Amino acid sequence: MWPVRRVPVVLSAAVVLLLALTAVSCNDDTADVEVAEVDRADVVETVDAPATVVAAAAATLTAAADGTLAELRVAPGDEVAEGDVLAVIESPGAQRRLQQAEEALAAAEQGTAGGQVDSSGELVAAQRATDDAAGVAFDQAREAAGLIVEPQVRQAMLAQVDAAEQQYLAASRAAQEAVRAVQDGVASLSAAVTALGTAQQLQAQQAYDLAEATVEALTLRAPFDGVVQFGGAARPGAGLEDLLGGAAGQLPPGFADGLPDVAPDDDAGPGVDQSFTVGTPVRAGAAVLTVVDVTELALRAEVDETDVLLVAPDVPAEVELDAAPGAVYQAVVSVVDVLPMPSPRGGVAYGVRLTIADGTLADGRPAPEPKPGMSAIARLRVRQAEDAVAVPAAAVLRIDGADTVWVVRDGRAERTLVTVGAQGPDLVEIRSGLRVGDRVVVRGADLVTEGQQLP
Repeated sequence: MWPVRRVPVVLSAAVVLLLALTAVSCNDDTADVEVAEVDRADVVETVDAPATVVAAAAATLTAAADGTLAELRVAPGDEVAEGDVLAVIESPGAQRRLQQAEEALAAAEQGTAGGQVDSSGELVAAQRATDDAAGVAFDQAREAAGLIVEPQVRQAMLAQVDAAEQQYLAASRAAQEAVRAVQDGVASLSAAVTALGTAQQLQAQQAYDLAEATVEALTLRAPFDGVVQFGGAARPGAGLEDLLGGAAGQLPPGFADGLPDVAPDDDAGPGVDQSFTVGTPVRAGAAVLTVVDVTELALRAEVDETDVLLVAPDVPAEVELDAAPGAVYQAVVSVVDVLPMPSPRGGVAYGVRLTIADGTLADGRPAPEPKPGMSAIARLRVRQAEDAVAVPAAAVLRIDGADTVWVVRDGRAERTLVTVGAQGPDLVEIRSGLRVGDRVVVRGADLVTEGQQLP
């Protein structure tokens, strides 16, 4: 990203004002000093901020388990609708785990999962075995969830695993209490067996549900309408978080530039198509496809802390893309972030999201449609003063923390405090301290002293 620059911009009326100002030549001692009359003009102040085009949404679909790409129903650039099947992964390991979980569930439902229990010691052993099996199932489920690239999907899966674990722990504690009651001689063996059986059946059901969810996730479906690309977010230069304009987390181990560990031909060399084909091996967590919603593109800008207080929703902006020289796109600020991020030039910056409209080329033709990840400069029009009392920017000096202008009264320079408003590169709005027709020093103001004689 470029360093943030604050560059005020004025309307064409500012140029007219500069041409209209009446310059007065001074004597030889003040040859570098120029005086002009205060007039009115339109002044616009802008803040320039580096920005990136972002998509409304982007979802990377990953392999839920090690396997092979069995079906591929789309090609890069295809438009898809929500729910469309995009690809199917064949995973013998996931199918085997589902079958084992199904058999364990059937045994638990028939009351044979823990075998015949005839003593409190056997109850304790069965309880421990059930807890160990549950722990393995939950660990495997968390490992699989951790490989999901999409943060929201990953968090939803982890939340589901956490909820299932808490439910099992409650049943396990009830079984443990029943076992202790048997050991203390205050409960019958059959009551403890019943409690243990409930815990075993719940553990088996949850293990089956998680295994079934993994198998179902091997069928990759479009989460929303969008355009398909192979692998994860494009590299170099843009990650998924760049496409969305927000943090998307780090790619898990097993990724190289957004593509899976196992490519169709790692040694194919340049010029060889390494896109996915049926039969391609994939590892658990590998990014297979990314669906990008480009129906509503937006812009993500970074505004320095020194300027962000001037930025608010509904502030208009003009946008220029590096990829479309000469094109100008209209935009409007929609959101200003509350929390900061590190600034490239030190200090912090704040994220600003803008909605972006169609652009226009210099000759009036429609500008090309932006693509997610493109770099841009957003010129935020933070303050605008129409028909305002204005002076050239060079006329205003900052002295002892106050804005000052040299006014010529009765032929002598008089320091006058002013209140400034919108600040353009050529003109500055004066809200108080001057009137139209006042004669002020507009060049060489730093050379003037109090009381100096000026024409």
